[in-house]
Amino acid sequence: MNKHKKQFRTIDEYIETFPKNVQSLLEKMRRTIRKAAPEVVEAISYQIPTFKLNGRYLVYLAAWKNHIGFYPIPSGTEAFKKELSQYRRGKGTVQFPIDKPIPYDLVRKIVTFRMKENSEKER
Repeated sequence: MNKHKKQFRTIDEYIETFPKNVQSLLEKMRRTIRKAAPEVVEAISYQIPTFKLNGRYLVYLAAWKNHIGFYPIPSGTEAFKKELSQYRRGKGTVQFPIDKPIPYDLVRKIVTFRMKENSEKER
């Protein structure tokens, strides 16, 4: 993931360790997540950007050499399997190549889906 073995305290600290083009992708992902979930709380967990809602994990984000990793846990990738079919996926993870347009609308839909799921767990 990140060359530095630095312990990040904030998402800003994390983002600034990457090249400018990657920083802008991470910032746009962050804005997309925050717009979909305005009450989200930012944190660093497992040394990567983490977004929590109601004290629960909502989604994670990470930059890698050739892609942006988006981690909406298994349910987020399962529910959008068809829409995500052109991207490399793993259990709960999807890879958006750095050299191709990121589907921000889809990211927003997945975050909204995860919020609904998160609030159902609250009840």
